[in-house]
Amino acid sequence: MKSLTAAACSLFLITFGADAAAGEGWRADLPWAILESKLSTSASLIDTGFKDYASECTPEFVNFRSPIRSTFALIDQPSGLCLPFLSCGYDRCNPRPSANHTYDLHAQDIQAMALEVVVPDAFNPALQDSYFNDPSNPSLNLPSKVLHPVDASDVVAAIQFAKEHGLELSVKNSGHSWQGASSKKNTLLVNMNRYTRYAPTGITNCDAQSLGIAIKDDLSDQPCHLSVAKNKPAVIRVGGGENWDKTYRAVKDANEAGGLYHIVGGASGSVSPMGWTFQAGLSGDTGGTRYGLGADQVVQIEMVLPNGFHVKFGPTEWKDASAEGFTVPRTIGVTGLCRTNPEERDEEKWVWEDCPNDFGIDFMDLWYAIRGGGGGTWGVVLSMHLQLHDYVPSVEYRASSSEECSATVFTGGSLFHPLSDPLNVEFMATYVMTPSVLNVTVHQSRACGSPGTGLNMPMCYGEEAISQAWSTFLQMKNITGGTECLERSERGGLPSSSPIGSRFEGQIDDVPSPGIAAGALNGVLVPKAWVEKVGVQSANDLFGISNVGIPNFALNYYAFGSAAVTSDQANSVSQAHRNAGIMILGIDTESETFWRDIAPEMFDL
Repeated sequence: MKSLTAAACSLFLITFGADAAAGEGWRADLPWAILESKLSTSASLIDTGFKDYASECTPEFVNFRSPIRSTFALIDQPSGLCLPFLSCGYDRCNPRPSANHTYDLHAQDIQAMALEVVVPDAFNPALQDSYFNDPSNPSLNLPSKVLHPVDASDVVAAIQFAKEHGLELSVKNSGHSWQGASSKKNTLLVNMNRYTRYAPTGITNCDAQSLGIAIKDDLSDQPCHLSVAKNKPAVIRVGGGENWDKTYRAVKDANEAGGLYHIVGGASGSVSPMGWTFQAGLSGDTGGTRYGLGADQVVQIEMVLPNGFHVKFGPTEWKDASAEGFTVPRTIGVTGLCRTNPEERDEEKWVWEDCPNDFGIDFMDLWYAIRGGGGGTWGVVLSMHLQLHDYVPSVEYRASSSEECSATVFTGGSLFHPLSDPLNVEFMATYVMTPSVLNVTVHQSRACGSPGTGLNMPMCYGEEAISQAWSTFLQMKNITGGTECLERSERGGLPSSSPIGSRFEGQIDDVPSPGIAAGALNGVLVPKAWVEKVGVQSANDLFGISNVGIPNFALNYYAFGSAAVTSDQANSVSQAHRNAGIMILGIDTESETFWRDIAPEMFDL
């Protein structure tokens, strides 16, 4: 794929430097009143800092333990500073300033602190007093000014103000990041949580008979034209402040009203569709192995660029790519428009026209860059149209914890027995990555995935063959009986909701629940072709046992499957993602063993 144009690079690679504070408060030398005068009455621009972080965010970690602790209690706090990991309010998610000088020491210290506070996941008073309660801690990494926009004009005003005065922006939806990516000191934080909600009424059915031959000049029907070209039934518009909880519940409500839709998304309700999607988007439990990565679900994007222009864009030219083995059309042309009345707050009155001649941005390049190039990198996303698929029945399988199954089948005795029992781990890996061994077709294999995190339960959409494959697998292992040890249950097609009586009853589960320390997890994308070559057992043996006593193959995402064939061939998602069979979490990629024994085997180094 071609690179960004020179004009685009000069725009997007600007790093706005922030000067030291002057006067009272952060950048008191700037005319903040001018920015406030351009904001809607419901928007807010506030000064924030450590005091707000300590009073609004820390109590959730002190007063509750996992799994009761929840990101949903943090998202709506007034300051907008809270993060799913308390330590991520500090530089590189580490509040210990003495360890912030080399990567090796930093990673080791993160692991040490994680063990101190995560096992048994109680807030260590010594850590609280020495690091978390110190307002002068030099590792603090919190924004000092937060804008809560409610409409597009607020975001345009903020970016124009930042550009004029040389400010750096940080952008946040839910803040769900293991690296604390949305929190940075000496920035103006644009917290999108209160932004316009589109998902509850955002579903549009796409009927080829009702569409014109050509896409409308304002691109209003472009999402449906592309959806029809993919043979899909509908799209949903999701706002830049909405998370998967709000999006899933909108689809669920539509289905209960007679719709028959399915959406591919993240496993946790508190995850943002924006940050998740633009970093590829792995879906182990909502059909990613069947329908592709999150980046493959986007049909139109609306955002404000660093130059202050409010734009929307999406594919308007494509061609069939089935002869090349792809299941979606190849994008060959992308059209974008600029809004010419950026101060107008009534969306019905927005005017979309061709961008100025000196605009300097190639929308084909931007379409390529943003889908795979990271969330918040290329501007502030205001909304996306995402693909909806036809609803198909879904089921979930779980390894039985009965005494009989533990005695005869799942005998590994691992920490998370039986879901991460070596036998169950090997079965899941075989079904997903080398299905022919079990007499399973590629289509049946791609119907099933797993969100991992030590819980190897297959979640399947459409035609699958788990029960048949399990029986075959047991015979291969010379195990008599045991077919009843893999239990089958119906699913509603979406991640589970918090149970009645819980703190956030009815909301999509927040998994994993917030932690005090983020830990130092590295994800390794294991090539499917390599596993096919050496076999699941050999690959599993090479990765070995984790430091918590379970197979490393259990700490995974099975979320790839169809990823190699669901690309529109105009995105920046890595081929490592497209060709992966599994992503393993928690591997020590700094160890000599990894580079000496594992990496050369996997990547033919």
